[in-house]
Amino acid sequence: MIASRRFLPTLPSLLALEALERLGSVTLAAGELALTPSAVSRQLKVLEGQLGVTLMHRKGQGLQLTPAAQDYARSVRETLQELARASLRLTSNPDGVSLNLAVLPAFGAHWLGPRLGRFRAENPDIRLNFGTRAVPFDLRRERFDAAMHFGHRDWHGVDYFDLAGESVIPVAAPGLLGAEPVTPARLLELPLLHLESRPGAWEDWLEAQGVAVTGLHGMLFDQFKTLAEAAAFGMGVALLPTFLADEEVARGRLVRVHETPSRSAGRYWLVWLSDRPMREPLRRLLDWLAAEREP
Repeated sequence: MIASRRFLPTLPSLLALEALERLGSVTLAAGELALTPSAVSRQLKVLEGQLGVTLMHRKGQGLQLTPAAQDYARSVRETLQELARASLRLTSNPDGVSLNLAVLPAFGAHWLGPRLGRFRAENPDIRLNFGTRAVPFDLRRERFDAAMHFGHRDWHGVDYFDLAGESVIPVAAPGLLGAEPVTPARLLELPLLHLESRPGAWEDWLEAQGVAVTGLHGMLFDQFKTLAEAAAFGMGVALLPTFLADEEVARGRLVRVHETPSRSAGRYWLVWLSDRPMREPLRRLLDWLAAEREP
């Protein structure tokens, strides 16, 4: 049920409040809204009457919002932005058959992206919309139908679809390594680049090669793509998934420091809320992905 109309002010009055809070001046707000300053002031008075709360007071020749009104205006801004996004989704896809996915930046671009052309060809009526998320988030508070997840089955309240495992390999710029062979132990003499969402990845890889270490330090990155760029610029050795490393090696920007990939402990999953009815576009994507997933 929608709230009482008392708590649903008119759109012009909300626009006036949002503009005044952001611009700090009735005159500037009026210019942006194509109104006169007196018209903006009237809209604000209308809003005060609707809510029964004092929102502003005189300061010199202008108006200043109360602290509570400033907080309210910021909430109004978020609501207006979401309304604008909803309107854009409607106008770009008026038949309503859409699928909103939160993707991991590197995996989405280098694993899922090349495959989606086939899905689109087989399902031309489904419009795919994407946003990037590098770590788990609250699926209930966002508009996504499903999200990609790397790791274990530790995202609570969701169902899981197994997409692929992951192998990683150390790579570096050709000029970083020198002429001597680089053994796993010698890697400790080189700068190692780290990913925020994979703490302990280097320790795990080195242990798999028979080198036990703890507490490694180095430059920290939030995405594989920026990590790969730093490695290509000669800033250190990166531990990259093979789906990304192989592309960079083929382009000649990076070389393999070690020839044998190592299997990561985690896997890539597609997750969605377990207590929410599954929409048909998601069901069709899962049916299609069943033939695409990897061991």
